[in-house]
Amino acid sequence: MITTLVHPRQLEPLTWQQELADAITGTAELAAALDLDPAALAHAGAGKQTFPLRVPRSFVARMRRGDANDPLLRQVLPVAAELIDSREYVDDPVGELAALRAPGLLHKYRGRALLITTPTCAVHCRYCFRREFPYAEQIGDAPRWSEALAAIAADESLEEIILSGGDPLSLSNARLESLTGALAAIPHVRRIRVHTRQPVVLPSRVDEGLVRWLRAIALPVVLVLHINHPNELDADLAAACARLRATGITLLNQSVLLAGINDDVEVLSQLSHRLFEAAVLPYYLHALDPVRGASHFAVPDDRAQLLAGQLAARLPGYLVPRLVREVAGAPAKVVLGATF
Repeated sequence: MITTLVHPRQLEPLTWQQELADAITGTAELAAALDLDPAALAHAGAGKQTFPLRVPRSFVARMRRGDANDPLLRQVLPVAAELIDSREYVDDPVGELAALRAPGLLHKYRGRALLITTPTCAVHCRYCFRREFPYAEQIGDAPRWSEALAAIAADESLEEIILSGGDPLSLSNARLESLTGALAAIPHVRRIRVHTRQPVVLPSRVDEGLVRWLRAIALPVVLVLHINHPNELDADLAAACARLRATGITLLNQSVLLAGINDDVEVLSQLSHRLFEAAVLPYYLHALDPVRGASHFAVPDDRAQLLAGQLAARLPGYLVPRLVREVAGAPAKVVLGATF
């Protein structure tokens, strides 16, 4: 049965905006929600200094009670290892600042550009490659969108625009409609792609207004979810995926390969199977971007390639995500390949 969060002080289900505002931001509150001894999370305070904790309760509800090593918890819990200083791990790991063409507009690859629409995310993933991005200079408010839209309109080579952030689904449906309407009015734009984790951690975001917005877009839409572990795919998320798929859009998933979380062939196989059951196709399995504070999540390339080979030997090709790395200045994602 699909469950909906209800605040103790009210009878009506929370809206996604209310759930977002009610997200957990303190380690003591997180420990209490998971029946953990606060001492078990005492090491979390150090990491919060550089990147705050934020996680919706609907995502916390999928974590195992009493397990400080739960794979979903480890994705969002600040730890002291984030303060390890490594020269290879930097604030701009994939060269985004060099790719800026207008405020919030990144143009790296031929035929497509990425628009950073908002700095806001429903969840703060500890491995986020934009955890130190200068959003204050690039926030996608209306005036800056105008500049970015003008740059897109002036470049006829751009066929696809990717909405990212932050998370674009942190914006209201009205603002999303305004933005995609402007993009659809540019003759050479043929597709819109949306990269989001919001429906994953906050399935209530897929409300009637969002569905109407997707149905109304005059261009083909590809929506790329970000799901790393099969435990993230509960009944609420599956129902949200069904609502998204019913709009006629293409649903893909990208994951990040994370040490101690999903660097296991059984876990990755289960993830691919459960994605397909939810009508989502695996797309990319990303090697970790070397952002400062995330070195403890790194999986060595030889192990990553072995896992890719094991997946290819177990699953049909359409369920095997491509193992890739983003390299600053490269003309495309670099495929790492598989070893057997």
